[in-house]
Amino acid sequence: MAPIRFISAILLLSILISCNNNKSSVFEETGPQTPAMLEHVKQELVDPPALPEHNQVAEGEPKVVEVRMVIEEKKIEVAPGAKIWALTYEGTVPGPMIVVHKNDYVKLTLVNPADNKEVHNIDFHASTGALGGAELSKVAPGQEATIRFKATKTGTFIYHCAPGGIMTPLHIVSGMNGAIMVLPRDGLKDENGNPVRYNKAYYIAEQDYYIPQDGNGNYKEYESPAKGFVDMQKTMKELTPTHLVFNGKKNVLVGDNALTAEVGDKVLFITSQANRDTRIHLIGGHADLVWPGGSFNDKPATNYETWAIPGGTAVPALYQFRQPGKYLYLNHNLIEAVQLGAKAEVQVEGTWNNNLMKQVEEPAKIQDE
Repeated sequence: MAPIRFISAILLLSILISCNNNKSSVFEETGPQTPAMLEHVKQELVDPPALPEHNQVAEGEPKVVEVRMVIEEKKIEVAPGAKIWALTYEGTVPGPMIVVHKNDYVKLTLVNPADNKEVHNIDFHASTGALGGAELSKVAPGQEATIRFKATKTGTFIYHCAPGGIMTPLHIVSGMNGAIMVLPRDGLKDENGNPVRYNKAYYIAEQDYYIPQDGNGNYKEYESPAKGFVDMQKTMKELTPTHLVFNGKKNVLVGDNALTAEVGDKVLFITSQANRDTRIHLIGGHADLVWPGGSFNDKPATNYETWAIPGGTAVPALYQFRQPGKYLYLNHNLIEAVQLGAKAEVQVEGTWNNNLMKQVEEPAKIQDE
C-alpha cells in the first residue's frame, strides 16, 4: 500500500503545481490585444444605488461596452438649508456605476452640454495611461469626446473629474465621482475559490462636502459653480467636511428609500470614497466576504465587522442576510454617521430565527435579590 500512497501524493502534488502554474501573473497580458473584431454592446446607465443590468459571469468573448455619459451642473440641497452647485456625471452624486468583465473594452463618450460653465474630464482608476484617460477626455461646454480603454484589472475602482490643480479636488468635493466594477470573466469566488453569486448589488458612495458659511453660520449660495470656488477652498483647507453623506444627500437612503433584501439574499455592497478615508459597518450583520482595496484578483477576507475604504478607492463587501428587520449601513465614526449624515438603512423581509437572536426576558422592574 505504501507505494500507492506515494504515487497518489506525487500525483496530487503535480496537480497542485500545475494549477498554481496556470494562474497568470498580474504582469502578463491576457485576452485579445485589439478590439477591432469584437462585438459592441451599449450599457444603459442607471441612478445609484442601483447597478446597470449585467451578467455576473461573462458570456462569450470580450466585448466593447459603449457608454454615453452626460455631465450636468445642477444646484442641489444636500441637507436642510445647505445647497451646493453639484458637478455630476448623469445628474447624480455619485455618478452611475459601470459594470464590465476583465478584458472587455470600455468605450465612453463624455458629453459637456453647451449650457454648462466648467471644463470637465474623467479619470478612470481602472484604466492604464493618459492619467486614467483624463488627458484624452477634457471637454469644454458644447464639446464631447470619446475614449476607449481595456479593463485589464479586476475589482471595483473609482472614476472622477480631474481638470488639474486645485480644480480637481474642487470638482470631486462638488460630487463629480463614481465607480466601475470589472468582474472576473468567470464571476466572483469565495475564500475557498468556489463560485459565489449575489442576489442583489448596491452602490453607495460617501460624499464629503465643504459648503461655506456666512458670519451667522448660514450656508452660502452662489450664482454659478465658479462663484463659490474661492470660499470653498478656504473651507476645504480645514479638512473638516460640513456634510458627509451617502449618495449625495443626507438621509437619501433611509425610510421609504431604504435598501431592501430578503432573508437568504447575498447582497453585494460596493462603497466608494473619492477623497478621504472612511470605515464601513453593517449594524446587525457583517461582511461575510470583503475584498480589501477592491481587488477581485485576491482571495477575499472573511467575517469583517468593519472594513476600511481608503480615500480614492471603491471596496466591495458581500453579506448574506440571516434575520429580518432594519439594519444600519454606516460610517463607523458614529459622529460622522449621525451628525453629518453618512448612513443608510437596509430593510430585510423574512422569518425570524430565534436560534440566532432571542429576547429571553422583556424589560421589567429590577427584582430584589
